[in-house]
Amino acid sequence: MIKIYHYTDLASFKEILKKRKTTNIELEEEVRQILLKVRENGDKYLEEMTQKFDCANFSIKNIKVPKQEIEDSLKKIPEGDIDILKEAIANVKKFHEYQKQKSWLEPQGDSLILGQLITPIEKVGLYVPGGKGGSTPLISTLIMNAVPAKIAGVERILVVTPPSESGDINPYILATANLLNLYEIYKIGSAWAIGALAYGTESIPKVDMIVGPGNIYVTIAKKLLIGNTGIDMIAGPSEIIVIADEFARPDFIAADLLSQAEHDEMACSILITTSNKLANEVKKQINIQLNQLKRKKIAQKSLKTWGGFIMVPDLEKAIEVANDLAPEHLEVHVQNPWEIIPKIKNAGCVFLGEYAPEPVGDYFAGPNHVLPTTATAKFSSGLSVETFYKKTNLIWTSKKYIRKNSAKIARLARLEGLDAHAKSAEIRNK
Repeated sequence: MIKIYHYTDLASFKEILKKRKTTNIELEEEVRQILLKVRENGDKYLEEMTQKFDCANFSIKNIKVPKQEIEDSLKKIPEGDIDILKEAIANVKKFHEYQKQKSWLEPQGDSLILGQLITPIEKVGLYVPGGKGGSTPLISTLIMNAVPAKIAGVERILVVTPPSESGDINPYILATANLLNLYEIYKIGSAWAIGALAYGTESIPKVDMIVGPGNIYVTIAKKLLIGNTGIDMIAGPSEIIVIADEFARPDFIAADLLSQAEHDEMACSILITTSNKLANEVKKQINIQLNQLKRKKIAQKSLKTWGGFIMVPDLEKAIEVANDLAPEHLEVHVQNPWEIIPKIKNAGCVFLGEYAPEPVGDYFAGPNHVLPTTATAKFSSGLSVETFYKKTNLIWTSKKYIRKNSAKIARLARLEGLDAHAKSAEIRNK
Protein backbone atom coordinates (compact mmCIF):
# COMPACT_ATOMS: atom_id res chain seq x y z
CA MET A 1 0.00 0.00 0.00
CA ILE A 2 2.83 2.42 0.85
CA LYS A 3 5.48 3.06 -1.79
CA ILE A 4 9.18 2.73 -0.93
CA TYR A 5 11.72 5.22 -2.30
CA HIS A 6 15.49 5.49 -2.16
CA TYR A 7 16.96 8.84 -1.16
CA THR A 8 18.88 9.09 -4.45
CA ASP A 9 15.69 8.76 -6.48
CA LEU A 10 13.16 11.09 -4.86
CA ALA A 11 12.32 13.15 -7.93
CA SER A 12 9.21 11.10 -8.78
CA PHE A 13 7.93 11.26 -5.20
CA LYS A 14 8.46 15.02 -5.00
CA GLU A 15 6.52 15.45 -8.25
CA ILE A 16 3.64 13.52 -6.68
CA LEU A 17 3.73 15.69 -3.57
CA LYS A 18 3.61 18.87 -5.69
CA LYS A 19 0.12 17.88 -6.81
CA ARG A 20 -1.13 18.53 -3.26
CA LYS A 21 -0.58 22.23 -3.99
CA THR A 22 -2.30 22.29 -7.38
CA THR A 23 -4.83 25.11 -7.71
CA ASN A 24 -8.30 24.20 -8.93
CA ILE A 25 -9.08 27.10 -11.28
CA GLU A 26 -12.78 26.21 -11.61
CA LEU A 27 -13.21 25.97 -7.83
CA GLU A 28 -11.36 29.24 -7.37
CA GLU A 29 -13.80 30.97 -9.73
CA GLU A 30 -16.75 29.43 -7.85
CA VAL A 31 -15.43 30.80 -4.56
CA ARG A 32 -14.79 34.20 -6.15
CA GLN A 33 -18.46 34.34 -7.13
CA ILE A 34 -19.50 33.37 -3.59
CA LEU A 35 -17.44 36.21 -2.16
CA LEU A 36 -18.91 38.64 -4.67
CA LYS A 37 -22.45 37.65 -3.69
CA VAL A 38 -21.66 38.07 0.00
CA ARG A 39 -20.36 41.55 -0.73
CA GLU A 40 -23.42 42.48 -2.79
CA ASN A 41 -26.23 40.77 -0.84
CA GLY A 42 -24.96 40.47 2.73
CA ASP A 43 -27.23 38.73 5.23
CA LYS A 44 -29.74 37.63 2.59
CA TYR A 45 -27.11 35.52 0.85
CA LEU A 46 -25.75 34.16 4.16
CA GLU A 47 -29.23 32.96 5.09
CA GLU A 48 -29.78 31.38 1.68
CA MET A 49 -26.48 29.45 1.70
CA THR A 50 -26.82 28.31 5.31
CA GLN A 51 -30.32 26.99 4.63
CA LYS A 52 -29.04 25.17 1.55
CA PHE A 53 -25.94 23.53 3.08
CA ASP A 54 -26.28 23.44 6.87
CA CYS A 55 -29.70 24.05 8.41
CA ALA A 56 -32.90 24.16 6.33
CA ASN A 57 -34.79 26.18 8.96
CA PHE A 58 -32.01 28.69 9.57
CA SER A 59 -33.03 32.32 10.10
CA ILE A 60 -30.58 35.19 9.93
CA LYS A 61 -32.27 36.56 13.05
CA ASN A 62 -30.70 33.71 15.01
CA ILE A 63 -27.22 33.99 13.53
CA LYS A 64 -25.63 35.18 16.77
CA VAL A 65 -25.43 32.77 19.70
CA PRO A 66 -26.88 34.37 22.86
CA LYS A 67 -24.37 34.88 25.66
CA GLN A 68 -26.57 32.94 28.06
CA GLU A 69 -26.46 29.92 25.78
CA ILE A 70 -22.65 30.08 25.76
CA GLU A 71 -22.54 30.25 29.54
CA ASP A 72 -25.11 27.45 29.98
CA SER A 73 -23.08 25.13 27.74
CA LEU A 74 -20.78 24.31 30.65
CA LYS A 75 -23.69 22.46 32.25
CA LYS A 76 -24.00 20.21 29.20
CA ILE A 77 -20.56 18.60 29.33
CA PRO A 78 -18.94 16.43 32.05
CA GLU A 79 -16.90 18.10 34.79
CA GLY A 80 -13.94 15.89 33.87
CA ASP A 81 -13.93 17.24 30.33
CA ILE A 82 -14.13 20.81 31.61
CA ASP A 83 -11.05 20.15 33.76
CA ILE A 84 -9.15 18.80 30.74
CA LEU A 85 -10.13 21.85 28.67
CA LYS A 86 -8.99 24.18 31.44
CA GLU A 87 -5.64 22.42 31.69
CA ALA A 88 -5.09 22.47 27.92
CA ILE A 89 -5.94 26.19 27.78
CA ALA A 90 -3.55 26.88 30.66
CA ASN A 91 -0.73 25.02 28.90
CA VAL A 92 -1.28 26.92 25.65
CA LYS A 93 -1.38 30.22 27.53
CA LYS A 94 1.84 29.47 29.39
CA PHE A 95 3.73 28.71 26.17
CA HIS A 96 2.45 31.74 24.29
CA GLU A 97 3.16 34.17 27.14
CA TYR A 98 6.85 33.84 26.21
CA GLN A 99 6.06 35.31 22.78
CA LYS A 100 4.80 38.67 24.04
CA GLN A 101 6.61 41.69 22.64
CA LYS A 102 6.96 45.30 23.77
CA SER A 103 7.39 48.60 22.03
CA TRP A 104 10.89 50.05 22.27
CA LEU A 105 12.76 53.33 21.86
CA GLU A 106 16.53 53.62 21.52
CA PRO A 107 18.39 56.97 21.43
CA GLN A 108 21.21 57.10 18.89
CA GLY A 109 23.24 59.93 20.38
CA ASP A 110 21.50 63.26 21.06
CA SER A 111 20.05 63.84 17.57
CA LEU A 112 18.28 60.62 16.66
CA ILE A 113 15.76 58.35 18.37
CA LEU A 114 14.64 55.13 16.70
CA GLY A 115 12.01 52.71 17.86
CA GLN A 116 9.15 50.41 17.09
CA LEU A 117 5.55 50.48 18.28
CA ILE A 118 4.01 47.06 18.93
CA THR A 119 0.22 47.25 18.75
CA PRO A 120 -2.35 44.45 18.53
CA ILE A 121 -4.73 44.03 15.62
CA GLU A 122 -8.05 45.45 16.79
CA LYS A 123 -10.63 43.03 15.38
CA VAL A 124 -10.07 39.36 14.45
CA GLY A 125 -12.40 36.76 12.94
CA LEU A 126 -11.78 33.17 14.01
CA TYR A 127 -13.11 30.37 11.80
CA VAL A 128 -13.88 27.05 13.52
CA PRO A 129 -14.82 24.21 11.12
CA GLY A 130 -18.11 22.44 11.76
CA GLY A 131 -16.65 18.96 11.92
CA LYS A 132 -19.28 16.59 10.46
CA GLY A 133 -22.24 18.81 11.18
CA GLY A 134 -21.01 19.60 14.66
CA SER A 135 -20.57 15.98 15.76
CA THR A 136 -16.78 16.32 15.96
CA PRO A 137 -16.20 19.75 17.53
CA LEU A 138 -12.77 21.18 16.70
CA ILE A 139 -12.15 22.63 20.15
CA SER A 140 -8.38 22.60 19.67
CA THR A 141 -8.77 24.99 16.72
CA LEU A 142 -10.62 27.43 18.94
CA ILE A 143 -7.99 27.25 21.67
CA MET A 144 -4.95 27.49 19.40
CA ASN A 145 -6.25 30.55 17.55
CA ALA A 146 -7.90 32.44 20.39
CA VAL A 147 -5.19 32.17 23.05
CA PRO A 148 -2.36 33.94 21.14
CA ALA A 149 -4.81 36.60 19.91
CA LYS A 150 -5.90 37.38 23.46
CA ILE A 151 -2.31 37.41 24.74
CA ALA A 152 -1.41 39.87 21.97
CA GLY A 153 -4.19 42.12 23.24
CA VAL A 154 -6.74 41.82 20.41
CA GLU A 155 -9.75 43.80 21.62
CA ARG A 156 -12.49 41.97 19.73
CA ILE A 157 -12.57 38.35 18.59
CA LEU A 158 -15.50 37.09 16.50
CA VAL A 159 -15.99 33.33 16.16
CA VAL A 160 -17.79 31.88 13.13
CA THR A 161 -18.74 28.22 12.88
CA PRO A 162 -21.46 26.45 10.85
CA PRO A 163 -24.61 25.28 12.63
CA SER A 164 -25.81 21.68 12.71
CA GLU A 165 -28.94 20.55 10.86
CA SER A 166 -30.96 21.55 13.92
CA GLY A 167 -29.38 24.99 13.99
CA ASP A 168 -27.27 24.41 17.10
CA ILE A 169 -23.57 24.73 17.87
CA ASN A 170 -21.90 21.83 19.63
CA PRO A 171 -21.84 22.50 23.39
CA TYR A 172 -18.10 21.70 23.54
CA ILE A 173 -17.39 24.60 21.15
CA LEU A 174 -19.56 26.92 23.24
CA ALA A 175 -18.07 25.70 26.54
CA THR A 176 -14.54 26.19 25.26
CA ALA A 177 -15.46 29.69 24.07
CA ASN A 178 -16.86 30.42 27.52
CA LEU A 179 -13.63 29.28 29.18
CA LEU A 180 -11.76 31.59 26.79
CA ASN A 181 -14.14 34.50 27.51
CA LEU A 182 -15.35 34.61 23.91
CA TYR A 183 -18.98 35.63 23.60
CA GLU A 184 -19.37 36.82 20.02
CA ILE A 185 -20.17 33.64 18.11
CA TYR A 186 -21.99 33.48 14.77
CA LYS A 187 -23.66 30.44 13.20
CA ILE A 188 -22.19 30.61 9.75
CA GLY A 189 -19.64 28.55 7.82
CA SER A 190 -17.72 27.88 4.59
CA ALA A 191 -16.56 30.51 2.09
CA TRP A 192 -19.56 32.79 2.76
CA ALA A 193 -18.52 33.05 6.41
CA ILE A 194 -15.04 34.13 5.34
CA GLY A 195 -16.56 36.69 2.96
CA ALA A 196 -18.82 38.02 5.72
CA LEU A 197 -15.82 38.56 8.00
CA ALA A 198 -13.85 40.24 5.22
CA TYR A 199 -16.57 42.57 3.92
CA GLY A 200 -19.01 42.82 6.80
CA THR A 201 -22.78 42.34 6.53
CA GLU A 202 -25.80 43.70 8.38
CA SER A 203 -25.21 41.14 11.15
CA ILE A 204 -21.47 40.45 11.04
CA PRO A 205 -18.89 43.22 11.48
CA LYS A 206 -15.94 43.51 9.10
CA VAL A 207 -12.71 42.34 10.76
CA ASP A 208 -9.08 43.26 10.25
CA MET A 209 -7.74 39.68 10.19
CA ILE A 210 -9.14 36.19 9.60
CA VAL A 211 -7.57 33.11 11.17
CA GLY A 212 -8.45 29.45 11.44
CA PRO A 213 -8.46 26.42 9.12
CA GLY A 214 -11.27 25.03 7.02
CA ASN A 215 -12.15 23.01 3.95
CA ILE A 216 -10.97 23.82 0.43
CA TYR A 217 -13.67 26.50 0.04
CA VAL A 218 -12.50 28.27 3.19
CA THR A 219 -8.86 27.99 2.15
CA ILE A 220 -9.48 29.42 -1.32
CA ALA A 221 -11.63 32.22 0.11
CA LYS A 222 -8.81 33.24 2.43
CA LYS A 223 -6.35 33.14 -0.45
CA LEU A 224 -8.55 35.37 -2.62
CA LEU A 225 -8.99 37.89 0.18
CA ILE A 226 -5.29 38.51 0.82
CA GLY A 227 -4.84 42.27 0.58
CA ASN A 228 -8.42 42.97 1.61
CA THR A 229 -7.93 41.64 5.11
CA GLY A 230 -5.15 40.00 7.12
CA ILE A 231 -4.81 36.23 6.79
CA ASP A 232 -2.93 33.91 9.14
CA MET A 233 -1.74 31.50 6.44
CA ILE A 234 -2.94 29.44 3.50
CA ALA A 235 -2.70 26.00 5.07
CA GLY A 236 -2.78 22.83 3.04
CA PRO A 237 -3.57 19.26 4.05
CA SER A 238 -1.90 17.88 7.18
CA GLU A 239 1.43 16.07 6.99
CA ILE A 240 4.02 14.28 9.07
CA ILE A 241 7.55 13.00 8.58
CA VAL A 242 9.09 10.54 11.02
CA ILE A 243 12.87 10.12 11.09
CA ALA A 244 13.75 6.77 12.66
CA ASP A 245 16.76 4.52 13.20
CA GLU A 246 16.92 0.81 13.94
CA PHE A 247 16.19 1.39 17.65
CA ALA A 248 12.75 2.93 17.07
CA ARG A 249 9.48 1.19 17.91
CA PRO A 250 7.48 0.26 14.79
CA ASP A 251 4.12 0.26 16.61
CA PHE A 252 4.66 3.85 17.76
CA ILE A 253 5.67 4.99 14.28
CA ALA A 254 2.72 3.26 12.62
CA ALA A 255 0.32 4.91 15.08
CA ASP A 256 1.83 8.34 14.42
CA LEU A 257 1.73 7.98 10.62
CA LEU A 258 -1.91 6.94 10.87
CA SER A 259 -2.70 9.88 13.14
CA GLN A 260 -2.11 12.15 10.17
CA ALA A 261 -3.48 9.84 7.48
CA GLU A 262 -6.90 9.81 9.16
CA HIS A 263 -7.26 13.59 8.80
CA ASP A 264 -8.33 13.44 5.17
CA GLU A 265 -7.47 11.76 1.89
CA MET A 266 -4.96 14.53 1.04
CA ALA A 267 -2.93 14.08 4.23
CA CYS A 268 0.68 12.99 3.81
CA SER A 269 2.57 10.54 6.06
CA ILE A 270 6.24 9.75 5.42
CA LEU A 271 8.82 7.60 7.20
CA ILE A 272 12.51 8.28 6.60
CA THR A 273 14.61 5.47 8.02
CA THR A 274 18.05 3.88 7.96
CA SER A 275 16.63 0.42 8.68
CA ASN A 276 14.97 -1.95 6.19
CA LYS A 277 13.91 -4.16 9.07
CA LEU A 278 12.14 -1.27 10.78
CA ALA A 279 10.38 -0.27 7.55
CA ASN A 280 8.99 -3.79 7.13
CA GLU A 281 7.84 -3.92 10.76
CA VAL A 282 6.15 -0.51 10.46
CA LYS A 283 4.29 -1.78 7.38
CA LYS A 284 3.00 -4.77 9.34
CA GLN A 285 1.92 -2.53 12.20
CA ILE A 286 0.07 -0.16 9.87
CA ASN A 287 -1.95 -3.07 8.47
CA ILE A 288 -2.80 -4.23 11.99
CA GLN A 289 -3.71 -0.80 13.34
CA LEU A 290 -5.69 0.28 10.26
CA ASN A 291 -8.35 -2.28 11.04
CA GLN A 292 -8.93 -0.65 14.42
CA LEU A 293 -9.69 2.81 12.99
CA LYS A 294 -13.11 4.34 12.43
CA ARG A 295 -11.65 6.38 9.57
CA LYS A 296 -9.92 3.38 7.99
CA LYS A 297 -10.92 4.16 4.39
CA ILE A 298 -9.69 7.74 4.62
CA ALA A 299 -6.36 6.67 6.14
CA GLN A 300 -5.92 3.93 3.54
CA LYS A 301 -6.40 6.27 0.61
CA SER A 302 -4.14 8.90 2.16
CA LEU A 303 -1.31 6.40 2.66
CA LYS A 304 -1.73 4.87 -0.78
CA THR A 305 -1.75 8.20 -2.61
CA TRP A 306 0.55 10.42 -0.59
CA GLY A 307 2.39 8.15 1.84
CA GLY A 308 5.93 6.90 1.42
CA PHE A 309 8.89 5.20 3.07
CA ILE A 310 12.26 6.76 2.19
CA MET A 311 15.35 4.62 2.75
CA VAL A 312 18.56 6.45 3.63
CA PRO A 313 22.09 5.22 4.46
CA ASP A 314 22.50 7.36 7.58
CA LEU A 315 20.85 10.04 9.74
CA GLU A 316 22.71 12.83 7.93
CA LYS A 317 20.86 11.94 4.73
CA ALA A 318 17.61 11.57 6.67
CA ILE A 319 17.90 15.12 7.97
CA GLU A 320 18.84 16.38 4.51
CA VAL A 321 15.71 14.83 2.99
CA ALA A 322 13.49 16.10 5.82
CA ASN A 323 14.82 19.63 5.44
CA ASP A 324 14.13 19.47 1.72
CA LEU A 325 10.53 18.29 2.22
CA ALA A 326 10.00 20.82 5.09
CA PRO A 327 7.10 19.07 6.83
CA GLU A 328 4.38 20.51 9.02
CA HIS A 329 5.19 17.95 11.74
CA LEU A 330 8.59 16.29 12.16
CA GLU A 331 9.02 13.45 14.64
CA VAL A 332 12.50 12.22 15.56
CA HIS A 333 12.64 8.61 16.75
CA VAL A 334 16.38 8.01 17.17
CA GLN A 335 18.67 7.06 20.05
CA ASN A 336 19.78 10.62 20.78
CA PRO A 337 17.30 13.07 19.21
CA TRP A 338 18.93 16.11 20.86
CA GLU A 339 22.02 15.70 18.65
CA ILE A 340 19.85 16.26 15.58
CA ILE A 341 18.27 19.55 16.68
CA PRO A 342 20.99 21.92 15.35
CA LYS A 343 20.71 20.32 11.92
CA ILE A 344 16.95 20.70 11.50
CA LYS A 345 16.25 23.78 9.40
CA ASN A 346 12.74 23.39 7.97
CA ALA A 347 9.77 22.11 9.98
CA GLY A 348 6.59 23.55 11.44
CA CYS A 349 7.06 21.75 14.76
CA VAL A 350 9.59 19.15 15.91
CA PHE A 351 8.66 16.29 18.25
CA LEU A 352 11.68 14.76 19.96
CA GLY A 353 11.82 11.16 21.10
CA GLU A 354 9.43 8.24 20.86
CA TYR A 355 7.26 9.51 23.71
CA ALA A 356 6.44 12.83 22.02
CA PRO A 357 3.75 11.95 19.46
CA GLU A 358 2.25 14.65 17.27
CA PRO A 359 -1.15 14.70 19.08
CA VAL A 360 0.67 16.03 22.16
CA GLY A 361 1.20 19.20 20.14
CA ASP A 362 -2.26 19.15 18.59
CA TYR A 363 -4.06 19.30 21.90
CA PHE A 364 -2.16 19.72 25.10
CA ALA A 365 1.53 20.56 25.48
CA GLY A 366 1.24 24.28 24.68
CA PRO A 367 2.91 25.12 21.34
CA ASN A 368 0.55 26.15 18.57
CA HIS A 369 -0.71 23.52 16.15
CA VAL A 370 -1.49 25.97 13.32
CA LEU A 371 1.61 25.30 11.25
CA PRO A 372 2.97 25.81 7.72
CA THR A 373 2.32 22.91 5.31
CA THR A 374 3.36 21.76 1.81
CA ALA A 375 7.01 22.82 2.28
CA THR A 376 6.15 26.41 3.25
CA ALA A 377 8.09 25.80 6.49
CA LYS A 378 11.09 26.78 4.38
CA PHE A 379 10.02 30.42 4.65
CA SER A 380 7.19 30.73 7.16
CA SER A 381 6.32 29.97 10.77
CA GLY A 382 3.37 28.72 12.75
CA LEU A 383 0.66 30.86 14.30
CA SER A 384 1.90 32.81 17.31
CA VAL A 385 1.25 35.90 19.39
CA GLU A 386 3.31 37.80 16.81
CA THR A 387 0.68 36.97 14.16
CA PHE A 388 -1.68 39.37 15.92
CA TYR A 389 0.77 42.27 16.26
CA LYS A 390 1.36 45.22 13.97
CA LYS A 391 4.83 46.75 14.06
CA THR A 392 5.13 50.46 13.39
CA ASN A 393 8.58 51.98 13.01
CA LEU A 394 9.30 55.28 14.79
CA ILE A 395 11.87 57.97 13.91
CA TRP A 396 12.72 61.25 15.60
CA THR A 397 15.53 63.45 14.31
CA SER A 398 16.78 66.81 15.54
CA LYS A 399 17.51 69.96 13.56
CA LYS A 400 21.21 69.20 13.97
CA TYR A 401 20.76 65.71 12.49
CA ILE A 402 18.82 66.79 9.40
CA ARG A 403 21.23 69.65 8.65
CA LYS A 404 24.17 67.28 8.93
CA ASN A 405 22.64 64.63 6.66
CA SER A 406 20.24 66.43 4.32
CA ALA A 407 22.73 66.64 1.45
CA LYS A 408 23.35 62.88 1.60
CA ILE A 409 19.63 62.14 1.74
CA ALA A 410 18.98 64.49 -1.19
CA ARG A 411 21.75 62.88 -3.22
CA LEU A 412 20.27 59.39 -2.72
CA ALA A 413 16.82 60.70 -3.67
CA ARG A 414 18.08 62.29 -6.90
CA LEU A 415 19.90 59.07 -7.84
CA GLU A 416 16.41 57.54 -7.90
CA GLY A 417 15.02 60.47 -9.86
CA LEU A 418 12.87 61.75 -6.99
CA ASP A 419 13.48 65.50 -6.87
CA ALA A 420 10.66 66.30 -4.43
CA HIS A 421 12.12 63.82 -1.94
CA ALA A 422 15.43 65.62 -2.18
CA LYS A 423 13.87 69.06 -1.70
CA SER A 424 11.90 67.79 1.33
CA ALA A 425 15.23 67.15 3.04
CA GLU A 426 16.99 70.26 1.70
CA ILE A 427 14.27 72.77 2.72
CA ARG A 428 15.07 72.00 6.35
CA ASN A 429 18.68 73.07 5.83
CA LYS A 430 17.95 76.70 4.99
